[in-house]
Amino acid sequence: MTFTQIAALVVFTGAYTLIATERVHRVAAALGGAALMLGLGLTDGDAAYYSEDAGVDWNVIFLLLGMMIIVGVIKRTGLFEYLAIAAAKRARGRPFAVMTLLVVITAVASALLDNVTTVLLIAPVTFLVCDRLGLRATPYLIAEVLASNIGGTATLIGDPPNIIIASRADLSFNDFLVNLAPFVVVVLLAYVAVTRVMFRDAFVSDPDRVAEVMALSEREAIRNKTLLIQSLTVLFLVLVGFVLHTALHFEPSVVALLGAGVLVLVSRVTTEDAIADVEWETLVFFMGLFVMVGALVETGVIGKFADALASATGDQLFLTAVILLAVSLVLSGLVDNIPYVATMAPVVAVLVDGYPGDSGEVLWWALALGADFGGNSTAVGASANVVVLGLAARNGTPISFWEFTRYGVVIALMSGAMAVPYLWLRYFAFG
Repeated sequence: MTFTQIAALVVFTGAYTLIATERVHRVAAALGGAALMLGLGLTDGDAAYYSEDAGVDWNVIFLLLGMMIIVGVIKRTGLFEYLAIAAAKRARGRPFAVMTLLVVITAVASALLDNVTTVLLIAPVTFLVCDRLGLRATPYLIAEVLASNIGGTATLIGDPPNIIIASRADLSFNDFLVNLAPFVVVVLLAYVAVTRVMFRDAFVSDPDRVAEVMALSEREAIRNKTLLIQSLTVLFLVLVGFVLHTALHFEPSVVALLGAGVLVLVSRVTTEDAIADVEWETLVFFMGLFVMVGALVETGVIGKFADALASATGDQLFLTAVILLAVSLVLSGLVDNIPYVATMAPVVAVLVDGYPGDSGEVLWWALALGADFGGNSTAVGASANVVVLGLAARNGTPISFWEFTRYGVVIALMSGAMAVPYLWLRYFAFG
């Protein structure tokens, strides 16, 4: 390895260690690492700010910004309180039933929207449900974000890495639905069963609090019906825009920003109120992380690894798929699955072209499953994870890196282990 590659690895490892150990604030660690990468010449301004392969993914940043503004306006209508009371009453206040309901809703919504949008919408409901029932919110938030990454795997728009894969491989919405959605349903069922054991300490309820919730009327929670109608109309149009973004030739980030702008305009919400709930720390953390990973791309560290992977697997397609799945499962948890997939997609494209006909397409599904499930591994593995940690800290229930990761690793390994026989059965035994 060259000196610049070693230096990039040292800086990235140091910053990641600080993030993982929480010796300094994660934003400070990410910004410090990004500054060192730029200061040492391991990347530059053009690459950090403008490169699609090695720079800040502004589509992700502005997608988050737009959805945070929309969610912040919706919070002022009382809708989240309404949903919280309705969910708690439907589950009759039983903690495991509450978690199961929230997990299933999160997974399904993540497939139809995207996992970041979903957790932005479901987290406020979770805080309110837990507050009403006297439950600790952390296990429920972790369970939901893990479910969002599982559910988001099912469709093209569900998880940002899938959008990158679809663009590179020319895959359609229906391709993802047919190849991944049935398997995701199986994984989700297994996940729900595992939550019963994994979060068992969280299922202790207070009968008095349950009785109080059951006596509430959710309709009384709505504070502004006019704003609610305006917000839901804009949110619906934004979701339609997400589904049709390829036909409309608009990036999802543009759709989100248009929706946020229109909602602020028609609702007459003040600028201060509109941006009050934006998680600026989360956005800045992502920027720093993107710059650091971009430096690994610029110096050739990730490319060198990708070349080694291609030469090691040879022409054994199933072995290549399994190794790609395993590597993606690990690295997506370390460097965030969005920049990882952006880096690996060209490599996988070369590998796919080396196999006759459509046989190599299985490698795209191995990459998607590994990256999406691997995003559950650590607190920085997927955008949804970082967003939820930011929301939790803002609401006075901080989730540490290791508290999240000790649950996330288990689910990532379980999902990855289930994916191996699925790939063999689906594409080799009966494919």
